[in-house]
Amino acid sequence: MKPTLDKHTHCGVNKTLKIIGSKWAMMILHNLFDGTKRFGQLQKTLLGISPKTLSQRLDELEKEGIINKKVYAEVPPHVEYSLTKKGLSLEDMFHTMALWGEKN
Repeated sequence: MKPTLDKHTHCGVNKTLKIIGSKWAMMILHNLFDGTKRFGQLQKTLLGISPKTLSQRLDELEKEGIINKKVYAEVPPHVEYSLTKKGLSLEDMFHTMALWGEKN
């Protein structure tokens, strides 16, 4: 007998939260709506995040197609992060969340 799936298991909200639901993923995206950033710039604006966690979240967002990672062949390495078209499509949702947060 197949297990019965809760109607929330495959809903869009659940899928969205799996991709961008962590505190740091949301804050990274919030920063990238202002434009392309380097790793160090992100780390300075995200107080409390460790380099390891920042690196992991950036990798996860890149794998999901939310951000682009551009590596320049320089010494020291120069890496820039920006939003993809898919990532930019989240901007209205972030704006709505910001408005809600300001009101409440």
